[in-house]
Amino acid sequence: MRDILPADKARRERVLSVIRDRYRSHGFDEIETPALEEYSRLHAGIGGDNEKLAYNVLRRGLDADAIRDAADDQGALADLGLRYDLTVPLARFYASNRAQLPGVFRAIQIGPVWRAERPQKGRYRQFVQCDIDIIGDDSSRAEAELMVASLDAVDALGLEGATVRINDRRALDWMLDSFGFTGDERPGVLITIDKLDKIGPDGVAAELRERGSAPSAVDAFEAFLRRPQTMEYNPFGERQIRKALPDGAPDEIVGHLVAIGEAVAAGRGATDIPLVFDPFLVRGMGYYTGTIFELAHPSVSYSLGGGGRYDGMIGRFLGQQVPAVGFSLGFERLVDLVTAGADAGERAVVLIHDADVPVAELVMHKAGLVGSGARVRLERRTKNVKALLERSAADGYTEFATVSSGTSQLELKPLS
Repeated sequence: MRDILPADKARRERVLSVIRDRYRSHGFDEIETPALEEYSRLHAGIGGDNEKLAYNVLRRGLDADAIRDAADDQGALADLGLRYDLTVPLARFYASNRAQLPGVFRAIQIGPVWRAERPQKGRYRQFVQCDIDIIGDDSSRAEAELMVASLDAVDALGLEGATVRINDRRALDWMLDSFGFTGDERPGVLITIDKLDKIGPDGVAAELRERGSAPSAVDAFEAFLRRPQTMEYNPFGERQIRKALPDGAPDEIVGHLVAIGEAVAAGRGATDIPLVFDPFLVRGMGYYTGTIFELAHPSVSYSLGGGGRYDGMIGRFLGQQVPAVGFSLGFERLVDLVTAGADAGERAVVLIHDADVPVAELVMHKAGLVGSGARVRLERRTKNVKALLERSAADGYTEFATVSSGTSQLELKPLS
């Protein structure tokens, strides 16, 4: 967990402002949910490994004997927990407020989440998530809207050229069935397949054998990974998808993916579809039921966001199934890539004044600049004015003026 200094905070707020603006322009409405959720919701078996990283809150009123008696039962010790993502709170929010929401609800949710991660570069225990979700639409339109809005937001941050890797959990399940993996071993097999980029086909096959998977299924999968392939370029579409899957892929799944691509291309006003089909994209969250995707940018090797369809989650809270799909931008990673400082066109002025300038004069000069739309900071003159100006520039200020007692007209000068 980190303290955020003023210049960094200003940059983070600018990035958030751009994201909010682009999402709102695409018809999404912002909501807010509490930092705490009930323990039973956070540990319902749908959050994958994130459930193990949740910060739990001890029940109030437990004495030492009660704590000892419940030492082996976290559910008896804790009744609340800090949210580890924004999707579980959204599902609870929708179930609680459905009567007041439109039939197809487009939500923006931006806020901090907490996970008991092992601290390391780029991985924090408190971090901000930026989510958009569409609830109540089971068509490819929902995925297309999310992708177009998210690509638009990334473009607006100056990161043009992003693409979306896309797959479907139903296609993964069908592929594993075709190789002969049983339903019981599927979760473990998916964990191994998710390492394909890191350990390669040999490593995946070896790990599957170590897991005790049927040799015939591993052999079939390994043969598929090593099949001869032509080097021809195929843009996103039915041909690319079918060539990446075993023969006989279900028409319904392929058609759904193709429809998403066509809609994204239309929404982007482009002939090239910014999607790439990846049959081995897994995404670890256990609640995904259909389309899954990750945001990629050529400047970095890691993803800048992702999401998928989770049609089964809201039903756990509502008692009836409601389709839902969401896209989460990796805010902390985006902030590191966005290099621009202050908002374009923003005036930020430092008034450096002598110690004997009357307070009324200082406030008058400041109020005049504030009234014209500038951001203004008062600084008493120091011996090292150069250091003062350098610090002000680092904080995002663009101009300065010196103020002496009786100054009637300010002479503004650029800080750069």
